[in-house]
Amino acid sequence: MVVKKSDDFSEWYNEVVELAQLTDKRYPIKGMNVWTPYGWKIMRQIDTYIRQELDATNHDEVCFPLLIPETEFKKEKEHIKGFDSEVYWVTHAGLNKLDIPLCLRPTSETAMYPIFALWVRSHSDLPLKTYQIVNTFRYETKQTRAFIRVREIHFFESHTCHTTEEDAQKQVEEDFVILERLNKHLALPYLLLKRTDWDKFPGAYYTVGVDCPLLEGRSLQLGSIHHYRQNFSKPFEIKFEDVDGELKFVHQTTYGMSERLVGSIVAFHGDDKGLVLPPDVAPLQIVIVPILAKGKVEEVLAEARRLRDELLAAGLRVTLDERDDRPGSKFYHWEIKGVPLRLELGGRDIAEGKVSYAIRLNGSKGTFLRGNAITDSRAMLDKISADMMSNAARRLATSVETVSSLDAPPKKILRFGWCGSEDCGHKIEEKTELKLLGTPYNPEDFHGECIMCGKQTNIVAYAARSM
Repeated sequence: MVVKKSDDFSEWYNEVVELAQLTDKRYPIKGMNVWTPYGWKIMRQIDTYIRQELDATNHDEVCFPLLIPETEFKKEKEHIKGFDSEVYWVTHAGLNKLDIPLCLRPTSETAMYPIFALWVRSHSDLPLKTYQIVNTFRYETKQTRAFIRVREIHFFESHTCHTTEEDAQKQVEEDFVILERLNKHLALPYLLLKRTDWDKFPGAYYTVGVDCPLLEGRSLQLGSIHHYRQNFSKPFEIKFEDVDGELKFVHQTTYGMSERLVGSIVAFHGDDKGLVLPPDVAPLQIVIVPILAKGKVEEVLAEARRLRDELLAAGLRVTLDERDDRPGSKFYHWEIKGVPLRLELGGRDIAEGKVSYAIRLNGSKGTFLRGNAITDSRAMLDKISADMMSNAARRLATSVETVSSLDAPPKKILRFGWCGSEDCGHKIEEKTELKLLGTPYNPEDFHGECIMCGKQTNIVAYAARSM
């Protein structure tokens, strides 16, 4: 690594992504990057956990078309108002101009909801709980950054329909539980912040952002959860007949997360040596590096292969590095890629019936008995996961600072009193050049003054440098 994380975070991030070979940015459309094998394996592991959680909560996976007719896209005025500057349009099929232009989905409400209107007829059809993992397209106008600001986005989105607003609210609460369970595999800290009215998702009743704290007061939005009420069901005519035979519009929710989860793992866990991957999402949980010496090469390689095969048979993701290279060079290579556990096996280890290990997270080293390879490797991976969760909780606590003045604010996520007015909100953003992230979804006890106008308030707000 050339750049230290604390010296130049942006340059460090770009360097880690490139050296770890997570993506190839040389595709000839800016912001549409190629998923390379290592990065794609991380994303697929995350997708696997998303599917597990959604399937376990009775969501059904669907897959809707990429193209949306302009006629459907325009049905929800607030929606197109929010996305019209970011949409890619298809206007021709071959040499023929289309009668109705088609847009590439920026998100899927206007693709899915005309069909939901056909699927939902009676209260017995509800709740309707669906999800899909697809690519979405938005013309990102800011400087692109791998996984964080891209124009083709690997995206998970759930869409649900309910008989009542209260039942939809229960779905929002379930989404928070799904998020918590998913995050056990990612070990990321996050804040649940209710977005301001001017910053909520177009067409939403309210939006809750999932915000991950990074270095020096930066914040990265990992995803969002929305309660729509009937703001989409009315223009799309999604109605059901209740038990009394009365036609009513459904209440809806959505929950979305993207490949930013990969970017957040890089940005939050990575260090000056490269990636640090949580064991659950690491493409390789263990790398075995044979320490070869003259006269012992075949013996060491044979034992290293036996060790690899045992660990693979136990369900662990393992590779044996048999490249013709120095051990130190191999160590450096796998440290950049963030493999959680490195095992070393040489002639002395074999003679003593031991295996040497090194933990990527904290650099600790030691040995364990060769006969305990499976149990001890699993135990260390479990401990790494637990330690990463503990680190995340500790860093979250130190990332936020309550302030009473915006003069010379610290490089933290700021917590302060706010009167709730849009005027003061915009003034806060203008003065600090920070983004007002919103207010805690779970209310926090606060009594004080608005940091801008001085009015007494019990509203607390958060602001940060957005990525």
